[in-house]
Amino acid sequence: APLPLLPPLLLLSAMAEAATATEPAAAGIVLPPPVSPLGQPLQNIETPALLIDLACLEYNIAKLNETLAPYPHVRVRPHAKSHKCPEIAKLQIQAGAVGVCCQKVSEAVALAAGGVTDILVSNEIVERSKIDRLIALVRAGINISVLADHLEHVTQYAKAARDGGVILTVLIEVNVGQNRCGVKPYADAGNVVALAHSISAEPSLVFGGLHCYHGSAQHIRSETQRQQVVRDVADLAAKCRDALEAAGIDVPKITGGGTGSYLLEAKAGVHTECQTGSYIFMDADYGKNHDAHGHYVSDFRQSLYVLTTVISTAPTERLVVVDAGMKAHSLDSGPPLVADLSGRVRAEAVYENGGDEHGKIFFPSPESASKFRIGDKLLLIPGHCDPTVNMHSEFLCFRDGVVQQIWPISARGPGL
Repeated sequence: APLPLLPPLLLLSAMAEAATATEPAAAGIVLPPPVSPLGQPLQNIETPALLIDLACLEYNIAKLNETLAPYPHVRVRPHAKSHKCPEIAKLQIQAGAVGVCCQKVSEAVALAAGGVTDILVSNEIVERSKIDRLIALVRAGINISVLADHLEHVTQYAKAARDGGVILTVLIEVNVGQNRCGVKPYADAGNVVALAHSISAEPSLVFGGLHCYHGSAQHIRSETQRQQVVRDVADLAAKCRDALEAAGIDVPKITGGGTGSYLLEAKAGVHTECQTGSYIFMDADYGKNHDAHGHYVSDFRQSLYVLTTVISTAPTERLVVVDAGMKAHSLDSGPPLVADLSGRVRAEAVYENGGDEHGKIFFPSPESASKFRIGDKLLLIPGHCDPTVNMHSEFLCFRDGVVQQIWPISARGPGL
C-alpha cells in the first residue's frame, strides 16, 4: 500500500520539545527556560543563527516578477532547494509562481505537508520506497512530476504508479551541457523522441515536457559568456522540442534556468518555465557575476545572513574570532563576506576558516581590529546559500533589526 503523508514537522516538533525541556530526568539537570527570539533585537540573539531580512526577501520576490514581465510566455517555478521552507514557498506562489521545484523526495514531502500543492521533483528517483512516497503525494491530491533520462526510470515509475492507482507526470531531462544527468540528444534527437514514446505508452504515466537546466552556467562571471552558453542550451532544447512535435508528441513545458541565467533563457524564447532559486536570498558567490555592462549584478538584494558573535580578539594579530565555523555556513563556494548589523559589507574584513565552530576574521591593521569587543555581533553573507540553509533548523526573520517571525526549515537534510 502507498505510504501515507508524513506528519507535518514531526522531527522539528521533537527537536523543539527536547530543546525546551528544563528537567532532563535521566541526569537530574534543571536548565533555565529558553528565551524566545521573537521581539528581540539582533544584538540579543544567540548565535550562530540563520537570519532573513524580510524587507529584502519581499523585494526579491516582487523583483523576479518585474524582470519577467516582458516575457509572459515564461512562468515562475522557484527552486525550493534554496530555502526548504513551506512558508517561503507559499509566499512565492501567492506572488504568482505556478508551483515549486524540489531536488529530493524528502523536500517534496515536507513542502506538501506545509501546504504546497504543485511540485516538480527535478531529479531522477530510483528507489522504490522513495517513488512510493511520491505516489502517496499524488494520491493525496498533490500535483507531482518527476524526471527520467533512461527507460529504467520509466519502467519503475510506471509500475509504482500502476500499483498505487495514480497517473504520474514524467519529464525528460536533457543534458544541455551540465554533463550530469540527462539524455544527450542525438543529431536528430531521436533518442529523446524514443523515450517520450516510452512514457506515453505507459497508461499510468503522462509525458510532461522537457527539463533543460544548466547549473554551471549560473556562475559564469561574464554575461557575454553566459549568454553564449545559454544560447547553446536553448538551441538543444528547441531541437528536442521540434523533434518531438514532428513525431506528433505535444511538449507541455520546457523548464530550466536559474538565478544567473533565467533572463537569458527568457529572451531566447524556448523555455516556458524558470527555476530560479537563490534569487530569494543571494550569496557572496552570485554577487561576483557581472551584468552586460561589466558591473556586479544588482537585481536582487542580500536577504540571508548568518549572525555570529565575537568570542575572542587579538588586535596585535589583526584578528577577531567569531563563533560561526564550518557547521554554520558552507565554504564550498568560498568564504563569506563580513557585514555589520545594518548589512553594510566590511570590505576590509577577510574571513578565514577556523574550524567547525570558529571563524577567523582578519583586518588590515591592529587599529581596525581593536574596534571590536567580545560579545559584538556581526553578519556573514554565505558563500553559497543553499547548503548553508541545510545546516540550520529555522530562519529567524527580522524587520528593522528586530526578529518578527520564526520559520522552520522543514525540508532540510541530506536524503533523497
